[in-house]
Amino acid sequence: MRQQRRAFTSLPQTWKKTPESSPDFCLSYSAFIIKSSPSAHPPSSLNPCCCAPNLPPSLTPLSLCGLLRFLFILLASLCLLPCPTQAAWFRVGVVGPWGCDPLFAKALPSVAAQLAVNRINKDASLSYAVTFEYAVLQEPCETSRALEAFVGFHTKASGYIGPANPGYCDAASMLSKGWNKALFPWGCVGYELDDVRSHPTFARSMARPTWVLLSVMSYFRWAHIGIISSSEDIWMETATKVADALRSHGMPVRLVTFMENTPHGIRRALTKVLVILCMHSVLIGGTAQRLLLETAYDMQMIDGSLVFLPYDTLLYSLPYHNVTYPALKRNNKLLRAYDAVLTITIDSPRVSFYEAYREAMERGEVASTLKPQQVSPLFGTIYNSVIFMAHAVHRVRESREWMSGGNLAQQSRNLAFQGFSHPIKTNGSGAALLEYLILDTDGISWELKPTHRYLRIGMVRFLGKDIHFPRGYGPKKDASCWFTPGVICSGGEDVATLTSSIGVLLGVIAPPLFPLIRRRINQIRLVRGPNKILLTLADVTFINPSLSNKKLSLDDSRTSGMKSMSERSLASTISTQSPATYENSNVVIFEARPSIYELQCFCLQMKDMRHENVNPFLGFFHDCGVFAIVTEFCSRGSLEDLLLNEDVKLDWMFKSSLLLDLIKGMKYLHHRGVSHTRLKSRNCVVDGRFVLKVTDYGYNEVLEAQRFPYVEPHADGELLWTAPEILRSGQAGLHGTLPGDVYSFAIIMQEVVVRGPPFCMLDLSDKEIIEKLCKPPPLCRPVVSPDYAPMECIQLMKQCWNEQPDKRPAFDEIFDQFKNINKGKKTNIIDSMLRMLEQYSSNLEELIRERTEELEIEKQKTEKLLTQMLPPSVAEALKVGGTVEPEYFDQVSLYFSDIVGFTTISANSEPIEVVDLLNDLYTLFDAIIGNHDVYKVETIGDAYMVASGVPVPNGIRHATEIANMALDILSAVGTFKMRHMPDVPVRIRIGLHTGPCVAGVVGLTMPRYCLFGDTVTTASRMESSGMPYRIHVHQSTVKVLHELNLGYKLELRGRTEVRGKGIEETYWLVGRDGFTKPLPVPPELKSGKIQIIQVYNNLQLFIAVCVMTFV
Repeated sequence: MRQQRRAFTSLPQTWKKTPESSPDFCLSYSAFIIKSSPSAHPPSSLNPCCCAPNLPPSLTPLSLCGLLRFLFILLASLCLLPCPTQAAWFRVGVVGPWGCDPLFAKALPSVAAQLAVNRINKDASLSYAVTFEYAVLQEPCETSRALEAFVGFHTKASGYIGPANPGYCDAASMLSKGWNKALFPWGCVGYELDDVRSHPTFARSMARPTWVLLSVMSYFRWAHIGIISSSEDIWMETATKVADALRSHGMPVRLVTFMENTPHGIRRALTKVLVILCMHSVLIGGTAQRLLLETAYDMQMIDGSLVFLPYDTLLYSLPYHNVTYPALKRNNKLLRAYDAVLTITIDSPRVSFYEAYREAMERGEVASTLKPQQVSPLFGTIYNSVIFMAHAVHRVRESREWMSGGNLAQQSRNLAFQGFSHPIKTNGSGAALLEYLILDTDGISWELKPTHRYLRIGMVRFLGKDIHFPRGYGPKKDASCWFTPGVICSGGEDVATLTSSIGVLLGVIAPPLFPLIRRRINQIRLVRGPNKILLTLADVTFINPSLSNKKLSLDDSRTSGMKSMSERSLASTISTQSPATYENSNVVIFEARPSIYELQCFCLQMKDMRHENVNPFLGFFHDCGVFAIVTEFCSRGSLEDLLLNEDVKLDWMFKSSLLLDLIKGMKYLHHRGVSHTRLKSRNCVVDGRFVLKVTDYGYNEVLEAQRFPYVEPHADGELLWTAPEILRSGQAGLHGTLPGDVYSFAIIMQEVVVRGPPFCMLDLSDKEIIEKLCKPPPLCRPVVSPDYAPMECIQLMKQCWNEQPDKRPAFDEIFDQFKNINKGKKTNIIDSMLRMLEQYSSNLEELIRERTEELEIEKQKTEKLLTQMLPPSVAEALKVGGTVEPEYFDQVSLYFSDIVGFTTISANSEPIEVVDLLNDLYTLFDAIIGNHDVYKVETIGDAYMVASGVPVPNGIRHATEIANMALDILSAVGTFKMRHMPDVPVRIRIGLHTGPCVAGVVGLTMPRYCLFGDTVTTASRMESSGMPYRIHVHQSTVKVLHELNLGYKLELRGRTEVRGKGIEETYWLVGRDGFTKPLPVPPELKSGKIQIIQVYNNLQLFIAVCVMTFV
């Protein structure tokens, strides 16, 4: 009985009360109980015994309690019976960043959910006794706000599809557990969510993406990976969760980096990591991935050593067959960069996502306002998740269990159904069993092609097509032990046992031996190993030729007994700051005095100091009687040299970059407990990348250990950077303090800001300035105008040179204040230069691309115009500078036509009207000849000449091509109207002839392709001796037409006098079998009256033209 009461109280409150007219007693009763028990009341309010105090006195609480228990059991039993009608509603909440991420919004969650719900409600088996509806729930893109929003979804759905952000999947699962509602996410990653005891209402609607990644990496033996994420919260959380999941399987994920969507941020990320990309795919419009791949290409990282695996394509089925993605088609750089990308996506064997969406459009299930290519394939994942939950609801109803979140999650196991574009199955533990494809490109074509298949059993199968890696090879394979469960990859040794044994042994014997061992190790480090401190001529090569010669003479002298003389000679040649090379790096050597063994610990400490803005101490040069300090050489010289170089333009960004480098270097030294003591602009060096480094630090310990006597500086100008309290001590430069370094930094800051020496704005000598500093008041400080720097910078400068050392800020505080001055902007000079160069390069590339496209368009126009004037073969020969030899053709067919009465029409028309007439007529002719294998030779006035069989021979088809074209032209002329004389018909005469001819190019200026021979003359005579609306055919053409036997209709004209040829038999071409176009009606012919008819026709045309002119 208690269990039944608990089941009632666990029903979701979104199950609505059914109408009173519904015969569905059980569901309406359960809904009534829920609706009558608001959330403010505890579940115990459903206990019938709680109502006993309000009963009449005649009924005891005990008897009534037993009666109500009996009735309650009876009603609960009735609720387990199948219900005959739809009496309850189940609302699916689709959770995701639909409003803040435009690429997620392209998945059209409302359309996908609506389509799924409509199909579910039409399916009698799935919607029996339940009506489904949906609610699209907006998830903010920030993880903290997304969790806050999810808490508010409590009353808005009966079950949830989501969340998309894996950062709060744990919290969302715990909330759904408390609400007793099912949570079926497609974006969650963590394995801890699979614990049924902790997450009983959680079920995956997708296969675990990390399992697929592990299988693929195991197949290819790629163990050492890294993850790049875009800067959005959802992808940063995804990257972190994926890294944790891979590390839990022993994968050495080197780094998870979050990429800024800027060229510099992308470059910095690519120098660190390897393969997995947690961001939107470039194929569906991901800008961050496009920028990353293009930058990787520019950095020459697309060389086969790296493989990029997009993560988001694991979440949906990406179409690939006969699909061209515009992102690859329009961007050649991206196409070549994508050659290093392997796209892993869900396989859709029957239809692709685009085809399934198109089918839904054709059935009217989704609107046709968007093309399938404009919809994200994540649409299918949302659809499948809703169908997945509907099947779980159906299973719960069939098993006659309560519709609780735990039961829904339990019944999601061993399911099988058809998804949007692919089948879906789940195993006994609820894990989805899907097949995936590995898609690859070759850097040339735009099409993705499958190379491997990930099977449901977790294996990867080769499909017969090798992956195309840039330069022909991919990343090196890692050791197989990385992918062997329970084995630590260390070459096969039992690392745990070996480590434990060594640890126990060292724990026993190490304490008494440790000081001796450490001392001996330090002594060895001084003279041996890659990090040794004492350097000799065998380690250092001097760049000065005289020193190199001295070294050679020393090597020779050691064999001849002249060692001491050569040593003295070399020692006398080494001067302060002598350039040399050490380990293929340029170094500089400062002369000192020997007593190194007294400074072992301090020297080792200096050797270990490594910071980008601290010039490293490389060791001591000790050979040939010379003892000197070796540091790294910086090609730009000191900061003082840079400020004095007028060729270098220094804006505020440049200056702030140098100052920030100085602050970071001094901050590092102070954190290590090192006071510089001699900080000045000449002790700050700048390397070739314009990175400032602090040098000459820590040598006061060397001087003290060697007991050097104090020597006054040679010039007062050397003390201008020294703090006043140190000047008053009388030994400036020997003992320094941390506040003293802050004062020196303030003076350097003044130098950089005004680009002048210390105190340059004061009309005082160096000696007078030192005297005023030692004996205030008044205080002597530089005066900096606000024109040189922001006011905050000047205020910081004044704080740093405060007279009281304890009131000067530490470098940590200086660093924070300086960052605020630049409003958090990064001031690295190289980054800025690279940004400018990249912007210029991008603009230049875009300009070159536009100019290239314009040039290509103009080239195509020119070639089209040239091929319209000359045959293509002739045009190509002329373009390369070749000559076109005349060519003889055995047999060609020629067409001639002219306008009857053209002289009369011209005389009664304006010149522009004549031009319009010919242009309209010849445009009509040109459109017709494009449908036939003919070549337009030329037009002369109203004469139109066409040939077939030249310049490309076509056997004996030339006669049929010319005849068919003549019939088409004659048919078109019958309906042709002049614009200025629409009532005057345009009558043409056509003549055809077949025979040999010679063709060639004539002239150099405006060359023409012309035909020569008697065939041309005869064809012209056939036209001139013809009649209006008639096709006059020579017997040579008739002979070929008869040979072809294609049903041409020819009428014998009789013996006709052809000028220059005498009397010959000619024919009229009046039609062809199958030719159905109407032909104009020619004038009737009477024997012996041909000439009269021609005169009559001309007269008739003249009268008609005159009438039109008069009108």
